Amino acid sequence: MCNQKGGVGKTTTTINLGAALAEYGRRVLLVDFDPQGAASVGLGINPHELDLTVYNLLMEREVDIQDVLQPTELDNLDVLPANIDLSAAEVQLVGEVARESVLARVLRPVVDDYDVILVDCQPSLGLLTVNALTAAHGVLIPLECEFFALRGVALLVETIDKVRDRLNPRLDVDGILATMFDARTLHSREVVARVHEAFGDKLLQTVIGRTVKFPDASVAAEPITAYAPNHPGALAYRQLARELVARGDAA
Repeated sequence: MCNQKGGVGKTTTTINLGAALAEYGRRVLLVDFDPQGAASVGLGINPHELDLTVYNLLMEREVDIQDVLQPTELDNLDVLPANIDLSAAEVQLVGEVARESVLARVLRPVVDDYDVILVDCQPSLGLLTVNALTAAHGVLIPLECEFFALRGVALLVETIDKVRDRLNPRLDVDGILATMFDARTLHSREVVARVHEAFGDKLLQTVIGRTVKFPDASVAAEPITAYAPNHPGALAYRQLARELVARGDAA
């Protein structure tokens, strides 16, 4: 889950897509790869009380991933939590051998235990994000329906192309997800039209509307699928899960 612009719905999408996939019986691991730890908090984990986080996994070879994995309240959904310690990894990884593929290495022991692993990236294109792109099969780009958000996508796609060329030939853009859509405004509709013009089928059919229920669910430390299961936001994330599964099956 990647976009260097903040506030576009990356964490909201990671949590709710993960919860929807788990609801459909997929075994899901959510990797919180943002030092703010918002995905961890959104699933009811207090990252400041943890002795071990994804940071320790990256930087200390003796740490076992099973000691860092945390179950959530939801069946089929586990999380690798993060906190502010992770911000130090950006600097410390610079001196590592094969520094771009450390995340891929630490996830290797559990890759076969899950059907889906979702990585919630921080809003930057630094070394942590490059690690996520090197470990991933695909990228989902949440894009706020706002013109300024469009400008950053070209830079992100360029970074994805570089990682594909140099580090991870299997990497692809799985889709661009329109978020914070307001059907009442011409602006939102124009942005979606522009994205479709530029990226064609990469734009997912599912659209995530703007609603206060997402922050409410975050405060409750629950995915919207559990907090308000019949809300249009919950239905949209279930639809997104089905659309991505269908695309994966087709591929």
